[in-house]
Parts: sequence; C-alpha cells; structure tokens
Amino acid sequence: MPWEANSVQTPVQYEEDIWVEEPYTPPVQPIRSAVFSRSGFSRSSDSYGQQQNDSFGQRSFPDGSIGRGRSRGGRGRSEGVTDWRRAEPRESEDDLTIFVVPRKDVGRVIGKGGAKIRDFEEQSGARIRVMRDDEPGAGDDPYESKVQLRGSMEAREKAKQIIEEFINPAPTDNRNNSAPEPAPFVDWAKLLADSDRQREERWKALPPIIKNFYKEHEEVRNMSREEVTRFRMENNNIVVTSLDEDDERPVSNPVRTFEHAFSDHPDILDEIYKNKFEKPSPIQSQAWPLLLQGHDLIGIAQTGTGKTLAFLLPAMIHIDRQPVPRSERTGPSCLVLAPTRELAQQIEREAKKYNYRGIKCVCVYGGGSRRDQIQAIKVGVEIVIATPGRLNDLVMNNIIDLNYVTFLILDEADRMLDMGFEPQIKKVLLDIRPDRQTVMTSATWPEGVRRLAKQYMNKPFQVFIGSLDLAAVHTVTQRVLLIDDTEKRDKLLEFVQTMQPDDKVIVFLDKKAMVDHLASDFILAGIECQSIHGDREQCDREQALEDLRTGAVKILIATDVAARGLDIKDITHIYNYDFPRNIEEYVHRVGRTGRAGRSGESITLITRDNWRQARELINILEEAQQEVPDGLYSMAERYDAWKKRRDEEGPRRGDRDRNGWGGGGGGFRRGGGGGFGGGGGRSNNRW
Repeated sequence: MPWEANSVQTPVQYEEDIWVEEPYTPPVQPIRSAVFSRSGFSRSSDSYGQQQNDSFGQRSFPDGSIGRGRSRGGRGRSEGVTDWRRAEPRESEDDLTIFVVPRKDVGRVIGKGGAKIRDFEEQSGARIRVMRDDEPGAGDDPYESKVQLRGSMEAREKAKQIIEEFINPAPTDNRNNSAPEPAPFVDWAKLLADSDRQREERWKALPPIIKNFYKEHEEVRNMSREEVTRFRMENNNIVVTSLDEDDERPVSNPVRTFEHAFSDHPDILDEIYKNKFEKPSPIQSQAWPLLLQGHDLIGIAQTGTGKTLAFLLPAMIHIDRQPVPRSERTGPSCLVLAPTRELAQQIEREAKKYNYRGIKCVCVYGGGSRRDQIQAIKVGVEIVIATPGRLNDLVMNNIIDLNYVTFLILDEADRMLDMGFEPQIKKVLLDIRPDRQTVMTSATWPEGVRRLAKQYMNKPFQVFIGSLDLAAVHTVTQRVLLIDDTEKRDKLLEFVQTMQPDDKVIVFLDKKAMVDHLASDFILAGIECQSIHGDREQCDREQALEDLRTGAVKILIATDVAARGLDIKDITHIYNYDFPRNIEEYVHRVGRTGRAGRSGESITLITRDNWRQARELINILEEAQQEVPDGLYSMAERYDAWKKRRDEEGPRRGDRDRNGWGGGGGGFRRGGGGGFGGGGGRSNNRW
C-alpha cells in the first residue's frame, strides 16, 4: 500500500463504537481526503485504483484544507463514522463563528449518523462542528452547547440562520384558517332526479320483456275454492300472500300434475319424464303458475323441497321466448346468485339435467379457474350461476354484460346476507334492468331478507310451505345426546363402528382446524373419510363431494360450508359433533338428509356450552314432534333463570358468562345450589 512519504500513522481508539482521532503532526504534503475506514485504518482516497470522492461535509478543497466526509476508493466503499461532538477541530485559515444552541436540540441538529448537519453544510457551504463539553471554550452551562462554524462570512451567516430556523421554526398564522370552510351546497334532490333520468335513458333503449307464458289448464281453472284450500292444506300447508298488503290481485290455483303446468311446453315435459319425477312438490305446484305469469316471487321452504327446479324450468321458458333472438344477445338472459360455490355447482348440475332448446349455463365462483370460466362465457351462455364476489369481478372487467338479464334468482338469500354479501348483491341489482322478473328463495324469513325484497322486488307474491317459523324437515328423526366435552370423540367413534353398509353420514364441526384434525385421526385409524371446509382447494372440495356422492367414502367431515346446497339424496345420517352457532344452521344441517321424501336421522351432541341454544332447539324438536330429553328442558330452565337474574341485577364485577357457565359459583360445574352462577353445594347431576 503506497503511503505518503512523510505521513504519520495516526493511532485510533474506539469508545462505544465512536472513533477518536488523536492529534497528529501535519505532513509535508497535504493529505487530500483523509478518512477513517471501517477496517480500522486511515488511507488516502487516491491510494487505490480510480479515485472517486463522494464527500458529505468532510471534503478536500483546492487549497489543501481538509473537510469531513466519506470517500469511495477504487476497491469499494469506505465510509467515515463521524462523532460531531468528539472530532477535534482542524486547523483552517477560515474565520470562525461560535454560537449557542439549546442542549436538548443538539441531537436534532446532528441528525441520525450526522445526516442533518451534513444537509446544513451542503445548504450553507460552511463547515459545522458541535463542540465537546470537555474541550476548552465549550463553557459549563448544562443547558447549552456551542457550535463552531467555519467558512466565508456569507456561508457562516447562512448556516447560523438555517440552524436557528430549524430549532425555532416560525409560527404559522392559523387565525384566518381557524374557522372551517363551509361545505359546498349539494342539491340532493337534483342529483337523485338526474340519476333517475340517466337510469331511465340507459334502459329505455333496450327491447321490452315478455313475461307471461302461462295458459291455465282447464282442470286447474275449474278447481273450487274448497278444493284449492284442501289441496294446500294436504301439501304441507301451502300459504300464498302478497308482500303488498293493499294488493288485490287474484292468486293462481296450484297445479297438481306436470301436465297442468307445462301442457304448452312439451319439450319441458319430456325432460321432466326423463328424470322420473312423479308429481310436483308443494312449492313447485304453487310457484310454477305464478312464475309463468311473470310475477316476482319469494319462495320460503325447507331444504330439499324442490326450490331449485321451481325457478329453473320457468327461467328456461322465459329465456327462449324473449323477442330478441338468443344469438343477438350480448350477455346472459338469466342470472342465479348463490352464497357458496358448492350451492352454485349444485344448481349447475341440476340445470344441466334439462336440455331445453340448447340453453347453456356456466358456473362462475372464486377458487375455480378464472380463465376457463371466461372462455365459457365468451363462447356464449344463457344462464350464469355465480357467487357474488366472482360475478362482480367479471362484470367490472367487462367479461359479463348484464344488460340482457331479464330473469334474476337470489337463491338462499338469507345465507348470502349472513355471509355479508349484501353490498355485492345491491351492486348487481343496480346493474340489471329494473323491469326484470325476480325470484328470491330462502329457508327462513329474517328482517334482512324482507328489507331486500321490499326494496328491489316488484309486488312479489310470497309462497311458503308449512310455517314462517323455523322448522326442520319432518322426515328426519332428530336425536339429542347430552354429554361432556371429553366424551364427544368416543360417541362419534361408537356411531361409526355401528354404521351399516348403506349408511352415509356428514359430520359437522365448527372449526376448520378440528375438521382436519379429526379427518387425520380417522385415516390413521383406518377409517376412510373425506373432509371439506373453506380453506381447502376447490379441486379438493369437489373431489370430497364426488367421493361421497359415488360412495367411494361413507363419511364426510365438514364445516357449515356443506350445510347448504348439497343435494346428495342417499345421505342417511347427520352427526352434529359441534352444535352450530345459530339455530338456522341447525335446520340447514338437518336438511342434508331426509331429502325428496326419504327418511333420515340426525344425531346432535349437546354440552354445557350450548345452554344458550337449548330453548330454540326444544322448539324445533317439539314442532317436529321429536323426543326432547329431560336434561335439555333443565338446561333451558337454568339458562332462563340465569338470564332473568342477570337482567334484574345488572352485570357484576367478575361475572363471567363464558358460553353460559362460570357465574358466581356452582354453575355447570356439577354443582347444586343455584345452578348457573348459583351457590355452592355438590351434586352428581351432570346437567
């Protein structure tokens, strides 16, 4: 390494990662850019390779004076670490200015790694150094520190001004801005009127919709009022009302055979005969006449009662009879919205069973191949079955044109609202012409569904089967077992070991992780099963359902993602390993068996954590005339008593309601006394 001939190696000392350069004897020839490298020794920037200076504050000047900074040599980058307090002042011919700054602001003036003080030097052209406390002339004031400025008079004055302005920024005068500016006036009436006018202009150019394709059969027309009433009562108490209380439109008589509904549509009848149906289900017998006349309809019925076919066949006739030829339409004519991909796929399978006039359908959903779905849409389809998220994605990217949608179905509307799809549904409804025909199906009739129907449907008829009160399928035997948490696994294994060769069961759990855990345990124990939940890949979910459908496996372990839309007709048992969070999901779980008039059985494990749902479960069991365990009544009574006592006394410190136990003593911990949250005592009564 070539050093200057008369240069003196400067010893280096480290103090807490900050270097201190000892005084040295100036060389005969000035060193141009002495720096301290990370490797621990000083070297000249022109000692290696191609010279390259990148100086910040420590620079070499034409007169040979030394500045502070960092330089890059030919072999790489060498950075000096500067302590702006400890560095000794260097000899200079420049004049010196010393001024005082508050000690509390010294760190801000120096900045991180000296970044701020280097900025001040760049802006002013002066060299700046904060004096150490222990050096001569630094003073002994504990609240002030001195700063040295070197350079021309102009540079020093500018540096001083910059630092003072940085420490004491000039106050901004906000007096004139204290009062917020008044909000601009918005003429909402005008905006709404303009929006309505633009909407009318948008849809005015589209061709009119033909909705009425119904020709009432003579036998249906000749039914007396008594015959109609008797038929409705005998078929699960069919009730037809209008959502508009002032509506005086006559209600069509129900059809009793397929010929009554589709005598003018022989192609539809042929497809029905191919699928070997014997007669319309209760909701079909009343929904078909109303839909074929073009009315909006709300269908409320239990799962497995034929709601899907109730709207699919009228939709196909509606699609085929519109004035614009199908080949000239730029988008689908029928849109079906479903809450889950499994339900959407089930509707697609049902639609493909009926080959009517070459009408094609496609199912679009998140998790499936977006490219394949787009390709199918571009080929041309009349029916799009979609989940709300994927539909909005394709509409926003101009893949699906909704201008020609004239028949809209919201299937399982209550479930879509429960899943938080209301904003997406409203977005879709605004993109479809308002004079469309709309069908909404639901297993329950909550307030959210009522609000949606009133806002976006045109004088709909409401057809419900049985009662608007929540009820389970009556063809299912419901058994309830009251056990401890620790016994649940043994009870399930006991059931699996007693399964018959023709049995198929869906085991419902609350948590995805528990589904995977239980499925793994079964496989390790040699019990073949499949599992399904929201985090599994779509191909795995489809394979799981297909294995259960074909009989490759007899056991499906699932979360509530399988509670709706699964139409596997030979499921014999539903096993509620975990009780659902709400009673509506219990009804939908039970509805996976006993479909299409078949019988089935549900087994539900109830633990002390489920006492909140005990009363609602009792109502479901009693409505279906099922056996109610005495322990379930006791559980409901204890919860009612605890809730009444809590409401009267108000919340108390330390009163923990953890799924209905804990309380102030006793509770569900096998204690007597006051039951939940009651006194002490000990009892062997588990419930």
